[in-house]
Amino acid sequence: MKMTFRWYGSQSDPIPLKYVKQIPGMTGLMGLLDKPAGVDWPEDEFRALKKEVNDAGLAIEVIESVNVHEDIKLGVPSRDEYIDNYISTLKMLGRNGVKVVIYNFMPVFDWLRTDLARVIPEDGSNSLYFDEKDLGEMGPLEIVKKTAEGSQGFTLPGWEPERLALLEKTLKQYEGVTGDDLRKHYKYFLDAVIPVCEETGIRMACHPDDPAWPIFGLPRIAHSMDDFDRIVKLHDSPANTVCLCTGSLGSNPDNDVVACIRHFGTMNRIGAMHVRNIKFLGYHHFREASHLSADGSLDMYAIMKAIYDTCPDTYVRPDHGRMIWDEKGRPGYGLYDRALGAAYLNGVWEAICRENA
Repeated sequence: MKMTFRWYGSQSDPIPLKYVKQIPGMTGLMGLLDKPAGVDWPEDEFRALKKEVNDAGLAIEVIESVNVHEDIKLGVPSRDEYIDNYISTLKMLGRNGVKVVIYNFMPVFDWLRTDLARVIPEDGSNSLYFDEKDLGEMGPLEIVKKTAEGSQGFTLPGWEPERLALLEKTLKQYEGVTGDDLRKHYKYFLDAVIPVCEETGIRMACHPDDPAWPIFGLPRIAHSMDDFDRIVKLHDSPANTVCLCTGSLGSNPDNDVVACIRHFGTMNRIGAMHVRNIKFLGYHHFREASHLSADGSLDMYAIMKAIYDTCPDTYVRPDHGRMIWDEKGRPGYGLYDRALGAAYLNGVWEAICRENA
């Protein structure tokens, strides 16, 4: 297991790399470069990012921000230009040592919560929270405004202003687009990029829908084991993999997260893991919890054991953390609770390794 940390870059992330390096067992980053979807990434900018990370004693072999342009998902003629840019970026990243690119194929919204700082009564910390009832009569534009107001002034992944400025137009374009349409457009994308990944040694890792069900009538095709079975078969290649996010898939209690890990891990189709815990509160109602199994609804020991048994060399990062100890920062991405999460996961991993020595 390679323990990593999500980091937004020195211009955007208040957490310095020297703090990340001080987390026990931390080997590298799942990094981001702040670029709009569809652009060809400049190599000099990525090399500067890589040097900064390497100089801090960390690796950067996983990238999470080569976002898929909406025109690719919609299947409109302009998609070919954006796919060409995507391919160029993949070749550049491959030249610079990147092994995994995490992306998603969610229409419009990468993720959705109804509260970015819901106080947890038991300890006074706060965390990301979702209750479908809170949406009430709110439409997409209202939830975007509410999310922006709760973001503590930070840009949130998937909620970039340049994307959301076109929200009404984009939602209109998706009218009549079915899940089968989206899968067809997805296959077109994969057929173009996966051969390039095979040449460059990069694995594409698709992140699940978050939460794990349709929202606002948009087609969503990546929120169950069956969905991902269909995705890996769209272009059958070891380079076409899953970023198995336990919290995203686990937001739906019908998903057996441990079984999903064992299924895709045995197939060698897990490119990376986001490991976090959530607490079920009702139908389409949950909050994010500490990584400790007892604090949530997911069995973190069973999750880590499934990784050990089926994909022990994968990249892992502690995912969304609570805000604790009066920390102020990007919702879900503070330092303290994610550092505790990494330490907890490393402790579970050490115990599993000793049990199986």
